Amino acid sequence: MSKVTIKPLADRVLVEPMEAEQKTAAGIIIPDTAKEKPQQGVVVAVGPGKKDEPMTVKEGDKVLYGKYSGSELTIDGVHYLIMRESDIFAIL
Repeated sequence: MSKVTIKPLADRVLVEPMEAEQKTAAGIIIPDTAKEKPQQGVVVAVGPGKKDEPMTVKEGDKVLYGKYSGSELTIDGVHYLIMRESDIFAIL
C-alpha cells in the first residue's frame, strides 16, 4: 500500500487496484489485451463522509467494487481509482 497525500472529499474513497490475474488456474498466461479489469483493491485514503452518513470503510481495507466504478488517476506513477463509498460492494 502506497502513502499518498491526496485527501478525498465527502464520501469518496481512493483505492489502489490489485494486480489483474497474470495466468489462469490451469497455468495459462493471460495476455494484456485479454486481462479483466481488477475489481478488488486496497483503500488508501478515505473522505470524512457526509453530514448524516459516516464512512464504513477505512484505510487498509481490502474491498470489492464494480467493474466500471470510479475514475482512474495516476499519482507518482501509481494507478488509483477514486470512487464514492456507495460504489464499493463489500469489505473482504
